[in-house]
Amino acid sequence: MRILVTGGAGFIGSCYVRALLDGVHPGYEDAQVTVVDKLTYAGNRSNLPESHERLRFVRGDIADAGFMRGLVRGHDEVVHFAAESHVDRSLHAASEFVRTNVAGTQSLLEACLRAEVRRVVHVSTDEVYGSIDEGSWTETRPLLPNSPYSASKAGGDLIARAYWRSYGLDVRVTRCSNNYGPYQHVEKLIPLFVTNLLSGLSVPLYGDGRNVREWVHVEDHCRAVHAVLTGGTAGEVYNIGGTALSNEEITDQLLELCGADRSRVRRVEDRKGHDLRYAVDDTKIRTQLGYRPRVALADGLASVVRWYQDNPGWWKPLRAPESSPVREGA
Repeated sequence: MRILVTGGAGFIGSCYVRALLDGVHPGYEDAQVTVVDKLTYAGNRSNLPESHERLRFVRGDIADAGFMRGLVRGHDEVVHFAAESHVDRSLHAASEFVRTNVAGTQSLLEACLRAEVRRVVHVSTDEVYGSIDEGSWTETRPLLPNSPYSASKAGGDLIARAYWRSYGLDVRVTRCSNNYGPYQHVEKLIPLFVTNLLSGLSVPLYGDGRNVREWVHVEDHCRAVHAVLTGGTAGEVYNIGGTALSNEEITDQLLELCGADRSRVRRVEDRKGHDLRYAVDDTKIRTQLGYRPRVALADGLASVVRWYQDNPGWWKPLRAPESSPVREGA
Protein backbone atom coordinates (compact mmCIF):
# COMPACT_ATOMS: atom_id res chain seq x y z
CA MET A 1 0.00 0.00 0.00
CA ARG A 2 1.36 3.40 -1.00
CA ILE A 3 -0.47 6.51 0.15
CA LEU A 4 0.27 10.12 -0.87
CA VAL A 5 -0.61 12.90 1.58
CA THR A 6 -0.58 16.43 0.17
CA GLY A 7 0.11 19.22 2.65
CA GLY A 8 1.43 16.57 5.01
CA ALA A 9 3.76 18.97 6.84
CA GLY A 10 0.90 21.28 7.80
CA PHE A 11 -1.14 21.22 10.97
CA ILE A 12 -3.86 18.74 9.99
CA GLY A 13 -1.94 16.79 7.38
CA SER A 14 0.98 16.10 9.73
CA CYS A 15 -1.41 14.81 12.39
CA TYR A 16 -2.77 12.32 9.87
CA VAL A 17 0.70 11.28 8.76
CA ARG A 18 1.91 10.78 12.33
CA ALA A 19 -1.11 8.55 12.98
CA LEU A 20 -0.32 6.47 9.89
CA LEU A 21 3.32 6.07 10.94
CA ASP A 22 2.29 5.20 14.51
CA GLY A 23 0.04 2.37 13.27
CA VAL A 24 -3.15 3.98 14.56
CA HIS A 25 -5.26 2.90 11.57
CA PRO A 26 -5.79 -0.87 11.22
CA GLY A 27 -4.69 -2.23 7.87
CA TYR A 28 -2.30 0.66 7.29
CA GLU A 29 0.46 -0.39 9.71
CA ASP A 30 2.78 -1.19 6.79
CA ALA A 31 1.66 1.56 4.42
CA GLN A 32 4.39 3.51 2.65
CA VAL A 33 3.63 7.21 3.10
CA THR A 34 4.72 9.97 0.73
CA VAL A 35 4.29 13.55 1.91
CA VAL A 36 4.34 16.40 -0.57
CA ASP A 37 4.41 19.92 0.84
CA LYS A 38 5.45 23.27 -0.55
CA LEU A 39 6.70 24.30 2.92
CA THR A 40 5.15 27.74 2.86
CA TYR A 41 4.92 29.56 6.19
CA ALA A 42 2.22 27.09 7.31
CA GLY A 43 4.19 23.94 6.47
CA ASN A 44 6.81 22.85 8.95
CA ARG A 45 9.14 19.91 8.40
CA SER A 46 9.55 19.60 12.17
CA ASN A 47 5.90 18.52 12.38
CA LEU A 48 7.04 15.14 11.04
CA PRO A 49 9.70 12.64 12.14
CA GLU A 50 13.18 13.49 10.87
CA SER A 51 13.34 10.02 9.39
CA HIS A 52 11.10 6.97 9.29
CA GLU A 53 11.44 3.80 7.26
CA ARG A 54 7.91 4.21 5.86
CA LEU A 55 8.06 7.97 5.23
CA ARG A 56 9.23 9.79 2.11
CA PHE A 57 9.14 13.59 2.11
CA VAL A 58 9.07 15.57 -1.15
CA ARG A 59 9.05 19.33 -1.32
CA GLY A 60 6.87 20.52 -4.17
CA ASP A 61 3.88 22.50 -5.43
CA ILE A 62 0.62 20.70 -6.16
CA ALA A 63 -0.18 23.31 -8.82
CA ASP A 64 2.84 22.14 -10.87
CA ALA A 65 1.06 19.69 -13.18
CA GLY A 66 4.16 18.03 -14.61
CA PHE A 67 5.69 17.53 -11.18
CA MET A 68 2.47 16.05 -9.81
CA ARG A 69 2.08 13.59 -12.70
CA GLY A 70 5.47 12.14 -11.88
CA LEU A 71 4.93 12.14 -8.13
CA VAL A 72 1.48 10.53 -8.03
CA ARG A 73 2.46 7.61 -10.23
CA GLY A 74 2.59 4.35 -8.28
CA HIS A 75 0.42 5.46 -5.34
CA ASP A 76 -2.74 3.58 -4.43
CA GLU A 77 -4.55 6.29 -2.44
CA VAL A 78 -4.30 10.05 -1.98
CA VAL A 79 -5.45 12.25 0.90
CA HIS A 80 -5.49 15.89 -0.16
CA PHE A 81 -4.94 18.33 2.72
CA ALA A 82 -2.81 20.91 0.88
CA ALA A 83 -4.51 24.31 0.87
CA GLU A 84 -4.19 27.97 1.62
CA SER A 85 -6.47 28.21 4.64
CA HIS A 86 -6.46 31.55 6.44
CA VAL A 87 -9.45 33.82 5.82
CA ASP A 88 -7.63 37.05 6.70
CA ARG A 89 -4.77 36.27 4.30
CA SER A 90 -7.28 35.51 1.54
CA LEU A 91 -8.73 39.01 1.86
CA HIS A 92 -5.32 40.43 0.90
CA ALA A 93 -4.02 37.78 -1.52
CA ALA A 94 -7.01 36.05 -3.13
CA SER A 95 -5.11 34.92 -6.22
CA GLU A 96 -2.81 32.69 -4.15
CA PHE A 97 -5.85 30.91 -2.74
CA VAL A 98 -7.38 30.34 -6.16
CA ARG A 99 -4.08 29.03 -7.51
CA THR A 100 -3.56 26.47 -4.75
CA ASN A 101 -7.11 25.52 -3.78
CA VAL A 102 -8.65 25.39 -7.27
CA ALA A 103 -5.85 24.99 -9.82
CA GLY A 104 -3.76 22.88 -7.42
CA THR A 105 -6.68 20.55 -6.75
CA GLN A 106 -7.31 20.16 -10.49
CA SER A 107 -3.62 19.44 -11.10
CA LEU A 108 -3.63 16.77 -8.41
CA LEU A 109 -6.84 15.11 -9.59
CA GLU A 110 -5.66 15.04 -13.20
CA ALA A 111 -2.48 13.30 -12.03
CA CYS A 112 -4.54 10.84 -10.00
CA LEU A 113 -6.73 10.09 -13.02
CA ARG A 114 -3.74 9.40 -15.25
CA ALA A 115 -2.05 7.26 -12.61
CA GLU A 116 -5.25 5.27 -11.98
CA VAL A 117 -5.20 6.02 -8.25
CA ARG A 118 -7.72 3.83 -6.47
CA ARG A 119 -9.34 6.52 -4.32
CA VAL A 120 -8.88 10.15 -3.25
CA VAL A 121 -10.15 12.12 -0.26
CA HIS A 122 -10.42 15.86 -0.84
CA VAL A 123 -10.36 17.63 2.54
CA SER A 124 -12.54 20.75 2.56
CA THR A 125 -14.24 23.04 5.08
CA ASP A 126 -17.67 23.91 6.45
CA GLU A 127 -17.04 27.50 5.35
CA VAL A 128 -18.08 26.66 1.79
CA TYR A 129 -21.71 26.73 2.95
CA GLY A 130 -21.58 30.37 4.06
CA SER A 131 -23.33 31.56 7.21
CA ILE A 132 -26.45 30.05 8.80
CA ASP A 133 -28.65 31.82 11.37
CA GLU A 134 -30.21 28.69 12.84
CA GLY A 135 -30.24 24.95 12.29
CA SER A 136 -27.35 23.19 10.54
CA TRP A 137 -26.16 22.40 7.04
CA THR A 138 -26.52 18.96 5.52
CA GLU A 139 -24.26 17.85 2.69
CA THR A 140 -26.91 18.82 0.11
CA ARG A 141 -26.91 22.48 1.19
CA PRO A 142 -26.04 24.87 -1.70
CA LEU A 143 -22.55 26.35 -1.51
CA LEU A 144 -22.63 30.08 -0.66
CA PRO A 145 -19.07 31.01 0.34
CA ASN A 146 -18.41 34.56 1.54
CA SER A 147 -14.61 34.94 1.55
CA PRO A 148 -11.95 34.33 -1.11
CA TYR A 149 -10.72 31.44 1.05
CA SER A 150 -14.08 29.68 1.28
CA ALA A 151 -14.87 30.44 -2.37
CA SER A 152 -11.59 28.85 -3.46
CA LYS A 153 -12.31 25.77 -1.34
CA ALA A 154 -15.80 25.54 -2.85
CA GLY A 155 -14.15 25.71 -6.27
CA GLY A 156 -11.92 22.80 -5.31
CA ASP A 157 -14.97 20.84 -4.12
CA LEU A 158 -16.68 21.35 -7.45
CA ILE A 159 -13.57 20.34 -9.38
CA ALA A 160 -13.51 17.15 -7.28
CA ARG A 161 -17.15 16.48 -8.12
CA ALA A 162 -16.46 17.06 -11.81
CA TYR A 163 -13.59 14.55 -11.84
CA TRP A 164 -15.87 11.97 -10.25
CA ARG A 165 -18.87 12.70 -12.48
CA SER A 166 -17.04 13.25 -15.77
CA TYR A 167 -14.13 10.83 -15.51
CA GLY A 168 -15.20 8.30 -12.91
CA LEU A 169 -12.36 9.12 -10.52
CA ASP A 170 -13.16 7.89 -7.01
CA VAL A 171 -13.10 11.16 -5.06
CA ARG A 172 -14.77 11.64 -1.68
CA VAL A 173 -15.07 15.09 -0.03
CA THR A 174 -15.00 15.96 3.66
CA ARG A 175 -16.17 19.30 5.08
CA CYS A 176 -14.98 19.85 8.62
CA SER A 177 -15.59 22.52 11.23
CA ASN A 178 -12.78 24.49 12.89
CA ASN A 179 -9.83 22.37 14.04
CA TYR A 180 -7.60 22.84 17.06
CA GLY A 181 -4.73 20.87 18.52
CA PRO A 182 -0.93 20.78 18.82
CA TYR A 183 1.29 22.03 15.99
CA GLN A 184 -1.30 24.57 14.79
CA HIS A 185 0.19 27.75 13.32
CA VAL A 186 -0.07 30.77 15.61
CA GLU A 187 -2.11 32.78 13.10
CA LYS A 188 -5.22 30.75 14.04
CA LEU A 189 -7.54 31.79 16.87
CA ILE A 190 -6.75 29.24 19.59
CA PRO A 191 -2.93 29.14 19.24
CA LEU A 192 -2.84 32.92 18.69
CA PHE A 193 -4.76 33.57 21.89
CA VAL A 194 -2.85 30.95 23.90
CA THR A 195 0.60 32.12 22.80
CA ASN A 196 -0.36 35.78 23.33
CA LEU A 197 -1.51 34.99 26.85
CA LEU A 198 1.62 32.94 27.56
CA SER A 199 3.67 35.90 26.30
CA GLY A 200 1.92 38.41 28.56
CA LEU A 201 0.05 40.07 25.67
CA SER A 202 -3.59 40.88 25.05
CA VAL A 203 -5.82 38.87 22.71
CA PRO A 204 -7.59 40.52 19.73
CA LEU A 205 -11.29 39.65 19.69
CA TYR A 206 -13.19 40.56 16.53
CA GLY A 207 -16.32 42.71 16.85
CA ASP A 208 -18.77 41.75 19.57
CA GLY A 209 -17.49 38.17 19.83
CA ARG A 210 -20.85 36.63 18.95
CA ASN A 211 -19.56 34.73 15.90
CA VAL A 212 -20.18 31.02 16.46
CA ARG A 213 -17.93 28.20 15.28
CA GLU A 214 -17.87 24.46 15.89
CA TRP A 215 -14.57 23.09 17.20
CA VAL A 216 -13.17 19.60 16.63
CA HIS A 217 -9.85 18.23 17.82
CA VAL A 218 -7.47 17.57 14.93
CA GLU A 219 -7.08 13.91 15.91
CA ASP A 220 -10.85 13.40 15.65
CA HIS A 221 -10.86 15.13 12.28
CA CYS A 222 -8.11 12.85 11.00
CA ARG A 223 -9.97 9.76 12.21
CA ALA A 224 -13.01 10.98 10.30
CA VAL A 225 -10.96 11.56 7.15
CA HIS A 226 -9.57 8.04 7.37
CA ALA A 227 -13.06 6.63 7.88
CA VAL A 228 -14.10 8.32 4.64
CA LEU A 229 -11.00 7.01 2.86
CA THR A 230 -11.67 3.42 3.88
CA GLY A 231 -15.46 3.30 4.09
CA GLY A 232 -16.85 6.25 2.14
CA THR A 233 -18.50 6.26 -1.26
CA ALA A 234 -17.17 7.81 -4.46
CA GLY A 235 -18.71 11.20 -5.23
CA GLU A 236 -20.14 11.65 -1.74
CA VAL A 237 -19.62 14.54 0.70
CA TYR A 238 -19.27 14.00 4.46
CA ASN A 239 -19.67 16.75 7.07
CA ILE A 240 -17.54 16.57 10.23
CA GLY A 241 -18.99 18.60 13.09
CA GLY A 242 -17.78 19.72 16.48
CA THR A 243 -18.78 21.59 19.64
CA ALA A 244 -20.33 25.02 19.05
CA LEU A 245 -19.05 28.06 20.95
CA SER A 246 -19.09 31.77 20.28
CA ASN A 247 -15.72 33.47 19.96
CA GLU A 248 -16.52 35.19 23.26
CA GLU A 249 -17.09 31.84 24.96
CA ILE A 250 -13.92 30.22 23.66
CA THR A 251 -11.97 33.33 24.68
CA ASP A 252 -13.29 32.96 28.23
CA GLN A 253 -12.22 29.31 28.36
CA LEU A 254 -8.72 30.12 27.13
CA LEU A 255 -8.37 32.99 29.62
CA GLU A 256 -9.26 30.63 32.45
CA LEU A 257 -6.88 27.90 31.27
CA CYS A 258 -4.04 30.42 30.97
CA GLY A 259 -4.77 32.05 34.33
CA ALA A 260 -5.69 35.41 32.80
CA ASP A 261 -8.66 37.74 33.22
CA ARG A 262 -10.86 39.83 30.93
CA SER A 263 -8.50 42.79 31.07
CA ARG A 264 -6.36 40.89 28.52
CA VAL A 265 -9.09 41.07 25.85
CA ARG A 266 -8.68 43.76 23.19
CA ARG A 267 -11.67 44.44 20.95
CA VAL A 268 -10.71 44.97 17.30
CA GLU A 269 -12.68 45.97 14.20
CA ASP A 270 -14.65 43.10 12.76
CA ARG A 271 -13.34 41.28 9.71
CA LYS A 272 -14.83 42.04 6.29
CA GLY A 273 -17.67 39.67 5.46
CA HIS A 274 -17.28 37.88 8.80
CA ASP A 275 -19.75 34.96 8.80
CA LEU A 276 -21.85 34.97 11.95
CA ARG A 277 -22.47 31.26 12.49
CA TYR A 278 -21.37 27.90 11.10
CA ALA A 279 -23.09 24.63 12.00
CA VAL A 280 -22.94 21.28 10.19
CA ASP A 281 -25.16 18.25 10.46
CA ASP A 282 -22.78 15.28 10.62
CA THR A 283 -25.47 12.58 10.88
CA LYS A 284 -24.29 11.03 7.62
CA ILE A 285 -20.72 10.19 8.69
CA ARG A 286 -21.95 8.99 12.08
CA THR A 287 -24.67 6.67 10.77
CA GLN A 288 -23.01 5.43 7.58
CA LEU A 289 -19.37 5.14 8.75
CA GLY A 290 -19.74 4.83 12.53
CA TYR A 291 -17.56 7.87 13.26
CA ARG A 292 -17.72 9.46 16.72
CA PRO A 293 -15.44 12.19 18.11
CA ARG A 294 -13.42 11.06 21.12
CA VAL A 295 -11.89 14.27 22.48
CA ALA A 296 -14.20 16.43 24.61
CA LEU A 297 -13.64 20.14 24.01
CA ALA A 298 -12.75 20.97 27.61
CA ASP A 299 -10.15 18.19 27.74
CA GLY A 300 -8.81 19.06 24.31
CA LEU A 301 -8.38 22.75 25.09
CA ALA A 302 -6.58 21.97 28.34
CA SER A 303 -4.20 19.61 26.54
CA VAL A 304 -3.54 22.19 23.82
CA VAL A 305 -2.66 24.88 26.36
CA ARG A 306 -0.26 22.45 28.03
CA TRP A 307 1.33 21.63 24.66
CA TYR A 308 2.04 25.28 23.86
CA GLN A 309 3.34 25.81 27.40
CA ASP A 310 5.70 22.86 26.96
CA ASN A 311 6.85 23.68 23.41
CA PRO A 312 7.85 27.37 23.19
CA GLY A 313 10.73 26.43 20.91
CA TRP A 314 8.23 25.33 18.28
CA TRP A 315 5.90 28.34 18.30
CA LYS A 316 8.05 31.33 19.25
CA PRO A 317 9.85 31.50 15.87
CA LEU A 318 6.45 31.59 14.13
CA ARG A 319 5.13 34.64 15.97
CA ALA A 320 5.12 38.09 14.39
CA PRO A 321 7.17 40.77 16.21
CA GLU A 322 5.19 42.15 19.11
CA SER A 323 4.98 45.54 17.38
CA SER A 324 3.25 44.02 14.34
CA PRO A 325 -0.52 43.62 14.15
CA VAL A 326 -1.79 40.12 14.85
CA ARG A 327 -4.72 38.54 13.10
CA GLU A 328 -7.36 36.28 14.46
CA GLY A 329 -7.58 32.86 12.91
CA ALA A 330 -10.65 31.67 11.08
